[in-house]
Amino acid sequence: MISSNEFKDEVYEWSKKVGVDPKEIHLRNMKRKIASCSAKGRLTFDPSILKNRKKNRFEIILHELLHLRYPNHGKMFDRVFDAYLDKIE
Repeated sequence: MISSNEFKDEVYEWSKKVGVDPKEIHLRNMKRKIASCSAKGRLTFDPSILKNRKKNRFEIILHELLHLRYPNHGKMFDRVFDAYLDKIE
């Protein structure tokens, strides 16, 4: 398990690689999701993500970071997401 500060550092590190700028990163209990992204650039993650393996965390972080550039799950979102996943596998 990583700390919340380590997790936030991880998110910022990946945001630089993806080329997006999250305005805020929060950890708070969520009932129905593990993460969300607001139109204003706020990323929120459920604290349970801190227990996930690095690869699983990366997939969730990447998904939310890409929503800063691609708000929906269209073809471009899927292609860019898959391209990043191919790089780490």
